Amino acid sequence: MSSLTQHPINDLHGNSTSLEAYAGKALLLVNVASKCGLTPQYEGLEKLQERFADKGFSVIGFPCNQFGGQEPGTAEEIETFCSTTYGVTFPMTEKIEVNGPGAHPIYAELTQTADADGEAGDVQWNFEKFLISPSGEVLQRIRPRTEPGDPAVVAAIEDALPGR
Repeated sequence: MSSLTQHPINDLHGNSTSLEAYAGKALLLVNVASKCGLTPQYEGLEKLQERFADKGFSVIGFPCNQFGGQEPGTAEEIETFCSTTYGVTFPMTEKIEVNGPGAHPIYAELTQTADADGEAGDVQWNFEKFLISPSGEVLQRIRPRTEPGDPAVVAAIEDALPGR
């Protein structure tokens, strides 16, 4: 496993975990927000979760309030909003920062990955996605406006599934 998977983080309920808990699964890591124009992407993320969960895949949401204050809620408010509005079943972490000196170590590592245009650096906005291999390596960085159901995203997930 890569160092990415070893950084401790709390889940939305405050329980300590790490990405090692998902060893052997392909992951889509997404910084999420409840009050963003891109928030409807939760629906597409949940569809990916439902479609691929039994094939060794999981979406993991990382609530973040760094972009326009669009994730102001408490952990309970975030969980209630996501489950009642979008039927979210995928795991969520505690609210974190993804950019700057306070960036969580997972995102400090993720943001070193370049996107399809060769650009690395700060997360641009809510709903930026990182596809992680079952061995913990970053396979792809997908910018925020790319929908979760985009055929290229789905194909990349299918290619990343364990045993492929």
